[in-house]
Amino acid sequence: MWYEILPSFAAMTVCLFIPGIATAQLHKLSNGGKEKRIARVPYQYYLMERDKRVSGVGKHYVSKGLENIH
Repeated sequence: MWYEILPSFAAMTVCLFIPGIATAQLHKLSNGGKEKRIARVPYQYYLMERDKRVSGVGKHYVSKGLENIH
């Protein structure tokens, strides 16, 4: 019957989700608790450079509050 495909569909769905979830978790682990940021357009690159400058430690993934902005 139609329900016989459910186990294989579930296995296929899990196998397709594992790489995406694992990648996000590895990026969080290596980037101080935040996912990796990708600059696809120049404006996004500009924002990453601004965040690097504002953080005070030279890393865009270390966020500081408004007290660091001069």
